[in-house]
Amino acid sequence: MSFLKNLFGAPGSDGPHKEQAKKLKWLAATALIGICLLFAGGLGKDNAAKVPTPEKEHAVAKQERQTTEQKAMATEEDYLAEKVCKMLEEVEGAGKVKVTVRLDTSTQTEYAINTSTGKKTTQEKDQSGGTRVLTEDTDTGQLVLVTRNGEETPVMSREIAPNVAGVLVVAEGASDPEVKARLFRATQVALGVESHKVIVMARKAGE
Repeated sequence: MSFLKNLFGAPGSDGPHKEQAKKLKWLAATALIGICLLFAGGLGKDNAAKVPTPEKEHAVAKQERQTTEQKAMATEEDYLAEKVCKMLEEVEGAGKVKVTVRLDTSTQTEYAINTSTGKKTTQEKDQSGGTRVLTEDTDTGQLVLVTRNGEETPVMSREIAPNVAGVLVVAEGASDPEVKARLFRATQVALGVESHKVIVMARKAGE
């Protein structure tokens, strides 16, 4: 208690103790303001860092789109491989078959669009009194929708088959040249691919 009295001065006292107390209070207030400013500045930087820029949003959207496309392509590769495998196992002498399909592109779907074409003509006068005619072509397109079960769905105009990069067929009966040739030809026809994209190999015995 005597320490506080010496530091801040007793109530009602004057002199050097009172001046010292005023200085200490002023220093404490200045330090507190400085700490508050630093804290507020830190929060501002954190908030600014959390706000995504348009470039970052575009990069994230592109990454998500690529991931979705890759998953869709992998699903289609597995579907085609399973379908071809079941078909090849029906070939006489084929035995157990395993098929791997790799795609360059997945199935592409195009939808019907209503388009309208028009022309807009305007006349302008320049400062010299001359007249010029401006013609502008206006093209608009609108997706064709149909209502099914209370929901609107786009009308598909055509579906483009996937582009196959390569096919690997491993079959027990492929050690027989005649069976191998039948499997090779059947794979070509089933997927509609060129011969250089198909490889047929014999499966190890006992696997």
